[in-house]
Amino acid sequence: MLKTIRRAFGIEDIRKRILYTFMMLVVVRLGSQLPTPGVDPTYIQNFFANQTGDAFNFFDAFTGGSFTQMSVFALSITPYITSSIIMQLLTIAIPKLEEMQKEGADGRKKIAAITRYVTVALALIESTAMAVSFGRQGLLVEYNFVNATIVVCTLTAGSAFLMWIGERITEKGVGNGISIVLLINIISRVPDDFVRLYEQFVKGKSVAKGILAGLIILAVLLVVVIFVIILQGGQRKIAVQYSQKVQGRKTYGGQSTHIPLKVNTAGVIPVIFASSLMQFPIVIASFLQKGNGTGIGSEILRGLNSNNWCDPENLIYSIGLILYIALTIFFAYFYTSITFNPMEIANNMKKSGGFIPGIRPGKPTIEYLTKILNYVIFIGACGLVIVQVIPFFFNGVFGANVSFGGTSLIIIVGVVLETIKQIESQMLVRNYTGFLNNKGNSMSNSFMGY
Repeated sequence: MLKTIRRAFGIEDIRKRILYTFMMLVVVRLGSQLPTPGVDPTYIQNFFANQTGDAFNFFDAFTGGSFTQMSVFALSITPYITSSIIMQLLTIAIPKLEEMQKEGADGRKKIAAITRYVTVALALIESTAMAVSFGRQGLLVEYNFVNATIVVCTLTAGSAFLMWIGERITEKGVGNGISIVLLINIISRVPDDFVRLYEQFVKGKSVAKGILAGLIILAVLLVVVIFVIILQGGQRKIAVQYSQKVQGRKTYGGQSTHIPLKVNTAGVIPVIFASSLMQFPIVIASFLQKGNGTGIGSEILRGLNSNNWCDPENLIYSIGLILYIALTIFFAYFYTSITFNPMEIANNMKKSGGFIPGIRPGKPTIEYLTKILNYVIFIGACGLVIVQVIPFFFNGVFGANVSFGGTSLIIIVGVVLETIKQIESQMLVRNYTGFLNNKGNSMSNSFMGY
């Protein structure tokens, strides 16, 4: 990885892209420290400190601490994530959107534009709910229409600006803009989490116990990171053979290749979608100051709270973990079904004269690809579940509550690996371009010499 980055800095265009991305991330972190006008930050910090749920730990990680500080980027890109979930679901439900998705680049641009509008609308709704709900309780220094409007406009504009930054990083930076913004927010909370772990398991202990606790923490993190790397890099290669065609005196085709199916076909999308849906009811209940009672609604909310999972004294709440696992597996299948179409792959292979050895073209190929795909998706989803459950287990049994749980680690490792691949692909394109330019110059010189 270091070798790739060192080589990337040697190419002027890619170096500019990396520096552009870095400067944009500096803007993100500066905006995360810029307070929203008219807001009393001590109120919101005290409010979150009294919450027993982990929903705000989730938001604190995803927003890089902006949410608990009520900065101008308090909503971060969470409205965009929610908007993407909604659009993915509507693509299946609404035929018009499904047609747009099949139109290629133009259709994706239209869907992206709709996603932006939905993002702004969601940011407006969320900021209004926060300004009205928390404003009446002391969030605003002076609660009135003007101050509430300022807060709503600031938070909405901040979320829209972050979305714009993400798109600019995708276009002019190293790619994966939204994911990179999310990555830098999560990483910004990691030092605080290590301090929390040190104070909880190492500080005040004997030297032997402190060293043992530190080694166990590092070993668990190392094992999870290595497992995620293996999960992200795993592939199932399906062999494809192309038949030979003779035209005149030339023979075409006949080569062998393969279709690479990633084990983790959907990447971090299932984790983000499942986490967002699980935490949404808890956040709404906290805004309305509900969920601390003894009714069935409060019990359901406690089951959705991951702080209560794997607790030996309250195993009943671990039912929420089962729901979380089911959502992760569902979104793994759902997202892959959108991005990978076995029928389209089989038809393209048939048109090109390609076939899978031992499998007839047409319907048998579609059935074979679908069978292999479902098998690979299940393996990848199980891998995601294992990474998610490990931090929940240590949190429930030992109380090791940190923001970089399984979800955050999957996002960190996944985004870093994808970004490195993006840089490598851009370097490869530059090498091909340079080769063609040199070849073209050589040919021109030859003609001039002739």
